[in-house]
Amino acid sequence: MADAVVVPGGSHGSYAGLLAYAGGVPQFRGATVHRHDWTEAPPAELSESWVCGQVRPVLDRLGGQPLLVGKSLGSFAAGLAAERSLPAVWLTPLLSVPWVPAALERATAPFLLVGGTADKAWDRAAARRLSPYVVEVPAADHGMVVPGPLTDTIAVLARIVVAIDEFLDDIGWP
Repeated sequence: MADAVVVPGGSHGSYAGLLAYAGGVPQFRGATVHRHDWTEAPPAELSESWVCGQVRPVLDRLGGQPLLVGKSLGSFAAGLAAERSLPAVWLTPLLSVPWVPAALERATAPFLLVGGTADKAWDRAAARRLSPYVVEVPAADHGMVVPGPLTDTIAVLARIVVAIDEFLDDIGWP
């Protein structure tokens, strides 16, 4: 059986917002989903080593090649994904932080990048250079919220869920 590990952003847990649904995609595909929440509040000075120190034990317990699904701060685990050749879904990755795109450049397993044009951490050119799997939502902010009625944001969520499912089909996962 396949495993997936859901890694939160800095403000919400692994069951909140977009991650609630993104983590549901591998679950509906028959995977066992392991939702990791930070064991302590993220430090004021965020670091790749702190995030990897949180995520590495989860991966070590599982072994194998789990899918990583990370939001924002969770993208600091991209180095672990590259090191272990793990496929990944990075939701609003922090492409503006140098070590995130550097880690993504080292990746040998496929990964999906999801971001919005109103997100300061999103870098359209870098995303398209790093992966053939990119979903970019016009006017979406870091929470993938778009201006207008709430139903517009719900449509974005649906689009992302479909994109994750299609990405997993494309790479043959699980």
